[in-house]
Amino acid sequence: MLDDDTRYRLLRLLTEHPQHSQRELARELGLSLGKTNYCLRALAEKGWIKVQNFRNSDNKLAYAYVLTPSGAMAKIRATGDFLRRKQGEYARLEREIAELRREVDAMARSPESVRSSAP
Repeated sequence: MLDDDTRYRLLRLLTEHPQHSQRELARELGLSLGKTNYCLRALAEKGWIKVQNFRNSDNKLAYAYVLTPSGAMAKIRATGDFLRRKQGEYARLEREIAELRREVDAMARSPESVRSSAP
């Protein structure tokens, strides 16, 4: 299954590097080649990318992955969703950091309680 983060990262990567090979995409995404192939097929089936064949200077078959207009819209939605998730994670981390700072400050003000709770 193509999760939201992978969809976002793949659409972004294809926008920036449409001529990357599947192997290069897999390496940058941290996915297996098989999973990357599955994800690319899923995007193509949704009509979000077109796969174009071309021959490079070594006469080897190569591909370019081009976002379609609906793929560009999907990328915009995926980017917004990704940003909202990351902002939520950031807010949770800020709260956790603030709580940890309060704990450290409290321990620093009363070091006896730290010694008495030590094993």
